[in-house]
Amino acid sequence: MSRLPDEYFDAMYRDARDPWSFEERWYEQRKRALTLAALPYPRFATAFEPGCSIGVLTADLLTRCDRVVATDIAQAALDSAAQRLGPAVTDGRVDLLPRSLDEPWPDETFDLIVLSEVGYYLDAAALEHAAAQAAEHLAPGGVVLAVHWRHSVEDYPLTGDAVHEILANRPDWVCTGRYRDRDVIVETFERPPALSVAERGGLTERPGRPSPDRVRRS
Repeated sequence: MSRLPDEYFDAMYRDARDPWSFEERWYEQRKRALTLAALPYPRFATAFEPGCSIGVLTADLLTRCDRVVATDIAQAALDSAAQRLGPAVTDGRVDLLPRSLDEPWPDETFDLIVLSEVGYYLDAAALEHAAAQAAEHLAPGGVVLAVHWRHSVEDYPLTGDAVHEILANRPDWVCTGRYRDRDVIVETFERPPALSVAERGGLTERPGRPSPDRVRRS
């Protein structure tokens, strides 16, 4: 098992506080909106976000989660995240931990696990191991949300599509939602049986069949 080395990320943050321009690029802003829109529940108790970088998505997750445990391999990134999320860190709504995705995960279970732009830093074997950890740490009824750039990057061991293929082939869950365009893929995974948002809300009698008393008529 292998991954990109710590020095790769340390160098990125030496050159720029926000090396991927999370704050400024429209791609990143749009991707975060798609990420939040893909969540199949309005709120979650506890989320785990490995590879949190400077905490931009972490701040958005706090609008939907009571608590977020966020990790990153680069201390400079965690320092920036701590500045951004100061009050939430102080009151315990965010825990920031120095850790890589392929290291042992925090000793708790999570209602939401967010793998956003991190899977392709690992090779296939390391990603399989991380996916197994996700299954182990996913609470009953929990959701794994994966979001990745689809274009090939020479430095990365995997492409975004390869990451999602590995996740989709896990026996622990099924894909319950997907958005894909030329740039990004967003997928949710849940343990079976997994109901859709409409099914959980009582809007259908069975999958794909609107309940007659809930059909709006003009």
